[in-house]
Amino acid sequence: MKNIVLVLMLSLFLQGPAGATGRGLTLLEDKPAAPDFSLKDIDGDSYHFSELKGKVVIVNFWATWCPPCRAEMPSMQRAWEQLREEGVMMLAVDVGEDEDAIFEFTASYPVEFPILLDTDSSVSEAWKVQGLPTTFVIDQWGRKVYRAVGGREWDTPELLKKIRELKEVP
Repeated sequence: MKNIVLVLMLSLFLQGPAGATGRGLTLLEDKPAAPDFSLKDIDGDSYHFSELKGKVVIVNFWATWCPPCRAEMPSMQRAWEQLREEGVMMLAVDVGEDEDAIFEFTASYPVEFPILLDTDSSVSEAWKVQGLPTTFVIDQWGRKVYRAVGGREWDTPELLKKIRELKEVP
C-alpha cells in the first residue's frame, strides 16, 4: 500500500501544477479487456462492472487529496449531465479512502454519478493505474479503448465526440 501511495504522489508531482489539464485521450491500440470488479458506492449500493457490458463506460480513478482530480470533477459532472441520457455510464473510483473523506469532498464538489470505494486499491491495481487521476473509456464490449492520465476538461466537444463515437461503432 505504501508503494502505491508513493507512486501516486510521484506521478502527481510529475504532472505539473494543480490546475494543469491534459488535452485528449490516448487510443489503446490493443483494446485490452477491462477487468471486472464489484465495489460499493458511498451509499452502500454494490456496482458490478460486468453488468455494464453493452454500454460505453467512463471509469475515473481519483482521490480527494489529488489536486488534478479535484480540478476535473466539475467538468466530469457537466459531461455526465450531457451523456447520461445517451446511455453512457460514468463511474468515479476513489482509491484508498473511506466514505468520510468523500462526503467532505462532495459537500464542495457535488456530483450525481456513482462514486465507488476501492479502499484497498485492489481494483486500481488490477486496472494498472499508475497515477491519479487516470480515466479509461470502455466500449460496449468491455474493452479499454481510451486512457487519460492526468486531469481533463471532460465536457469539451472533442472528448465528448470521441465518447459518443464509441456508441456508434457496429
